[in-house]
This record gives sequence, structure tokens and C-alpha cells, in this order.
Amino acid sequence: MFSDTHCHLSYLEKRGIDPAAVVRGIALAGMPFVLDAGVEADDLPRRIGFVDELCTCAQARSLFRFAAGIWPDSQAVENRAEQVKTLRSHLADCDDGRLCAIGECGFDRHRLPDDEVDEEGERELFDMQLELAREKDFPVVVHSRDAFEPTIAALRDNPDSTGVIHCYSYGIEEARAFLDAGWYISLAGSVTYAKKTQIHETEGLVRFIPSDRLLLETDAPYLAPVPFRGKPNTPLFIEHTYRFVASLRSVSAEDLARTVLLNARRLFG
Repeated sequence: MFSDTHCHLSYLEKRGIDPAAVVRGIALAGMPFVLDAGVEADDLPRRIGFVDELCTCAQARSLFRFAAGIWPDSQAVENRAEQVKTLRSHLADCDDGRLCAIGECGFDRHRLPDDEVDEEGERELFDMQLELAREKDFPVVVHSRDAFEPTIAALRDNPDSTGVIHCYSYGIEEARAFLDAGWYISLAGSVTYAKKTQIHETEGLVRFIPSDRLLLETDAPYLAPVPFRGKPNTPLFIEHTYRFVASLRSVSAEDLARTVLLNARRLFG
């Protein structure tokens, strides 16, 4: 019943998690929508094959959707033209109807200090992927960490693009700007990390996001929600995020699940 709009299934095994058990658990739990996001230009066929090998029937395979994109590490930024050429080729070769988005892609100023970031190259890599999304008529899954200004500038410069700010890590004013630009906001398990002194601020953000623009995700195998914080994450833990967010929004987890599924299907098809 609980959708996961962003995870990395092929990374589970690297964190000591049995991916076959997770995929079986997703099917048994009746999770209606699970989006596996890309980070490398050439990882799409490998990720689709990985999931399909683990699924025992077509019905189980139909629960999964895929996004393909290039995460903005320094090597990808430096070789952006070649990277986007590779991504474009894999998109052209893919006739799988479960491919539904470009991403994750965007801006990351957390890992590198500003003076070590090729800002122009990072922006160009992002713009090229926005163009791919427009060509495919796909939404975009945006990674934005410690990089609000370059992210919102790029989105405002591309008003015909749409998608989601995944693993949202900013405040209400930044959320207002993204929403005004027409984008969805996705909350991950990190939203459950709020300390008692921060819960009012977290509640304000969670309640501020309109019901028709809200998504929830795990970003598995990262950012496991409380009570699993610090452990490898899986889509099977997302119920805890739903129940936390639902309590702050004064709705039932089941109603929230229906809302998120409707939003996911509206955005991703």
C-alpha cells in the first residue's frame, strides 16, 4: 500500500541487504509503486535486468518504474558531453514502458567546497538532461544538496520542465520557491530525524507542502527512518516515514498513502 518514489535497488547488496528478499517483500506487501533511480549514464539496462531477474512474474515486475540520469560527480561534470551522449543512447535503445523519468541529476555542493566545483559544467550537465527530459516528455528527478540557489535558477530558466525535488533538505521558503516553479517535493526518511527542539519547524514544513505536490521516498539504501536510523535502508521501511509524516499532517497513514500514489502516477505516468 505504501509507494516508494525513489530508491536504488541495485545498491542494496553492497550494504549487506539481500535484494531478492526485498523484492519479494515489496510484492508481498503490495507496494503499488517503486521507482528505481539512476545515477550513472550507462546503468539503466543493468538496473532493469537486475530487477527483472529478481522478479518471478510479470505482475511483480509491473510494480517497478525506472528513471535514468547522471549524478553530478566531478568526473561526470568534466566529461559531460560524452556522458550525456551515452545516456541518450541508452534511452533510445530502451523500449521498456516502465522507464518514466530522467534522473537523478542536479547539483551537489555538500561533498565539495564551492571553490572546487565546476559551476558552469555542473549547470550544463543539468541543462542537457533537462533537454533530454523534454525530448522524451519525461519528468525530472532532481538532486539538490546545499545548492538551492543554482537549482532554483536552473528551474526558473527552464519553465517548461517539471518533476520532483527528491530527498528534500531545505526549509519552507525554499519549498515555496520550488512549488511556485511547479515542482513536486519528496520527503525521505531523514524527515524523521527531527529533534524535539526541531519538531515544530519540521511540522511546519511537512504541513506546508500541498497534498497534490507531496511524494515520499526511502532513497534506499540510505537514510533509513527512525527506528532504523544508521542501518541500511530498504523500501520495506518506508511505512515508518508515512506514519511520521501522516501524524504531522493530522491524517491517517492510509489516506496519505493514497495521496502519494495518486501524485506518483500523475507525475510519472
